[in-house]
Amino acid sequence: MDNPFMARAIRLAIENVDSGQGGPFGAVIVNDNRIVAEGANRVTVSKDPTAHAEVIAIRQACRTLAVFELKGCEIYTSCEPCPMCLGAIYWARLSRVYYACLAADAAQAGFDDSLIYREIARPHSERAIPMHPLMREQALAAFQAWKDSAHKTAY
Repeated sequence: MDNPFMARAIRLAIENVDSGQGGPFGAVIVNDNRIVAEGANRVTVSKDPTAHAEVIAIRQACRTLAVFELKGCEIYTSCEPCPMCLGAIYWARLSRVYYACLAADAAQAGFDDSLIYREIARPHSERAIPMHPLMREQALAAFQAWKDSAHKTAY
């Protein structure tokens, strides 16, 4: 089934590769049946490992709509979101995700997220990048300040 929003996400991915601007990933965010944001992978050109298509589109959509949650919006992405992008999608509270390629397709092209999924499931002490707790008691003061704050915006 053809879909104009997914077609645009795929076109962004292909154009991104053809232009030499980044990897083969594109995403669009749709609200009320219109595109409110677009993103293409910009990791290498921006020297930013978080500059994935979905994250760029989420940031743009939030600016465009002047919100920090994208409830009621949908994202169309040329590939199944990586763990980072999936986390961003959940934090943004998008209503639905449509994806074209599978993570396995990305892995065959050299973009393998399986290590990250395995690492997340491991105990901190067994992860490839060592993780060490430090100064928890002092840091808990920030959460207490949040709980006590009359100026907070819940999210």
